[in-house]
Amino acid sequence: MDRLVLTPDERDEITALVEEVLGRDSTPDVLGIAEEGTVLAERLPHRLRDFLAGIRADESEIAVISGLSVGDLPPTPVDWRAAAATGAGRHAEIVLLLCASALAEPFGWASQQDGRIVHDVCPGRGQESSFTSASSRLALSLHTEDVFHPCRGDYVALLCTRNPEQTATTLARLDAREVPEDFLAVLSEDRFRFYPDDSHVPAERRQAGDDRLTSRYHTVGKVAFGPPDRPYLRFDLDFMDAVEGDEDAAKAISVMHDYLVASAQEVVLAPGDLVMIDNYRVVHGRNPFAPRWDGNDRWLKRLNLIRDIRRIYLHNGSRSRILG
Repeated sequence: MDRLVLTPDERDEITALVEEVLGRDSTPDVLGIAEEGTVLAERLPHRLRDFLAGIRADESEIAVISGLSVGDLPPTPVDWRAAAATGAGRHAEIVLLLCASALAEPFGWASQQDGRIVHDVCPGRGQESSFTSASSRLALSLHTEDVFHPCRGDYVALLCTRNPEQTATTLARLDAREVPEDFLAVLSEDRFRFYPDDSHVPAERRQAGDDRLTSRYHTVGKVAFGPPDRPYLRFDLDFMDAVEGDEDAAKAISVMHDYLVASAQEVVLAPGDLVMIDNYRVVHGRNPFAPRWDGNDRWLKRLNLIRDIRRIYLHNGSRSRILG
């Protein structure tokens, strides 16, 4: 894991840039700020930009930046809709956007959080045991973000604003040297089906048994692919299965899951910590925790990043950062 601890002067420099951006308008256009993110990121401290350029060039798996300002925070929202309605944590959103834009291009999903580009990750009442980031009492299993889609992000960026119980983010990677060759051979073939997770499918559709979105985005592909010495990884136990009738592929999924769980490491994010996770090299999850619903529960800001924004434009058929 690579880590950069910002100096107080660097923190103040970033904060001043964020306040300048926020000062342009009383209701900032977050998507518009994302559009100019690459240009604005050029004004970040040199040491931070050099650090992120090295992360990109080396394909580093996990990078943590510590010491960022998250601004004056209101109580943790009761769910992402409340955060969207009030603009809660806007300072932290812009910090995340600017820093992440020095690594890759931000984008969002029309099917997630009403098409917002920066997502709020906080516990939701009634969703404690869901398979989404609003869960809490159940562990969020190790997964590739948006495993089903060919334009899934190259990176997932998470900025911590609150984490009072020090709930750990879990991370695991694939080391080809540690996986039996026969299973790795199976994992490297197009014998697996991938589906949208529940955050992409509205609850009312799931309850009604409407699987049109799932059917539309059903894809078949490999779990392990790319350079043999440092393979890329695509895995989500809850939203993938083997091609029908392929028992060897089903067994490989089970073996891979056990391997990832056994090799996982934990990272406890503190307020002001930003972690950049390579979504092609690392799967991530979260340990369970018990929300207190007192306004001080765990709260992160999340952003998806892609190295080549034209992949999004080509998929959409338009110059939009929101995947339709």
